[in-house]
Amino acid sequence: MAETVTSFQGITAIVGDIVEIDVAAARRMGLMPRNRELALIEQDGRPFSLAQVVRLAHDSASLQVFAGTKGLSSRAGIRFLGEMLRAIYSENIYGRVFDGAGRPIDGGPRLADDRRIAIAGPTVNPMSRILASRMIRTDIPMIDVFNCLVESQKIPIFSVPGEPYNALLARIGIQADADVVVFAGLGLIFDDFHTFRQAFEDAGVLSRTVMFANLASDPVVERTLIPDLALAVAEHLAVEEGKRVLVLMTDMTAFADALKEIGIAMEHIPSNRGYMGDLYSQLARRYEKACDFRGAGSVTILSVTTMPGNDVTHPVPDNTGYITEGQFYLHDGMLDPFGSLSRLKQHVIGKQTREDHGALMNTMIRYYAEGTEAEQKQAMAFDLSDRDRRLMRFAAAFRERFMRLDVRQPLEAALDACWTLLAECFTPDEVVIKQSLKETYWPEHADTRPQQELPESS
Repeated sequence: MAETVTSFQGITAIVGDIVEIDVAAARRMGLMPRNRELALIEQDGRPFSLAQVVRLAHDSASLQVFAGTKGLSSRAGIRFLGEMLRAIYSENIYGRVFDGAGRPIDGGPRLADDRRIAIAGPTVNPMSRILASRMIRTDIPMIDVFNCLVESQKIPIFSVPGEPYNALLARIGIQADADVVVFAGLGLIFDDFHTFRQAFEDAGVLSRTVMFANLASDPVVERTLIPDLALAVAEHLAVEEGKRVLVLMTDMTAFADALKEIGIAMEHIPSNRGYMGDLYSQLARRYEKACDFRGAGSVTILSVTTMPGNDVTHPVPDNTGYITEGQFYLHDGMLDPFGSLSRLKQHVIGKQTREDHGALMNTMIRYYAEGTEAEQKQAMAFDLSDRDRRLMRFAAAFRERFMRLDVRQPLEAALDACWTLLAECFTPDEVVIKQSLKETYWPEHADTRPQQELPESS
């Protein structure tokens, strides 16, 4: 960094991790601080911490101190560095781990001579985008069969604390047929961060992965910068190298909470449940980086959004739902087919996938819904018909073969497994699917009669 030589003492207040400075005093010394500019805080002649300008007014400015303000004196000096935070970008970043200030934290070699790129740039002009039309295979049946992940899509995983959403995100990162995976961890406990890194390393995909991590013990301001760092690198990989990039972010609720904490420290007027009024814009700035670039690669964003109290009306999931193109709903350790939705799946189903995909998907979900209704009838001690029992058998097998998170099947094998389950529970005449599809895909050795049901007591 090309540092501005002049340092000045102009701290007027310290609130939390925010320091207020006298801009007029800085201007008298020929300093012109800019919004988002980096500064070095020095105390007793030694570097204390990096800081970033987060608010700039006519006569005052607010700086977020990366390392916190504990032990900081109002007589500390401030040295503006003359540039914004930048991300390292080169072929040497694969397999590396960076913190929220863009510094390597994996003990690997320094990257001081590598190129640095600006972060938090504008989103792509819609006229330069291509309509999403290519599928990203994950080998997870509840995604590939029922809610396809499409290149350039932005889609969250809605869940609650305690659910295995991080394990699911790691599996997708390992199994997805993307060229590069860019991981962004926000406020992670060390065990979760270590699990992600170990999972990528054990699966042999670390060489196509770039990781940015902010741990729960790290500075809050870095938590707000992690998405910008990750997305800047992803965008350059897509535009300059033509890569199909999958960005994984967890947890965006921690990102929003960090914005709220900074806003409260700066005495901003809160909006819904203490979050700032620009929460929608802050989330949209990041999610809208998802893009299929004309003549280049693509950026696809898959994030985790935890819902406190499983409340979908909470400001973070509520605002996220207006920005993104569907959601995956994870609860009770399974992806719920009723709460999940991919609004772009129609662009690839039957076009990039088998001709039976659309009809089979709809039929399986319809029978599963009827099966859960039959289970409710049984729970309320209603009489069950033979069809009810077969639907219940179908629903139980559907959960076991498709909804469990440890199930891994290529799309074609999963479609064949759907036909097999239908043949186990119903006759061809009972299954409402186009006859030509049944003639082509119905299992050859399947009995035309459904298998006998287990006794009611089972």
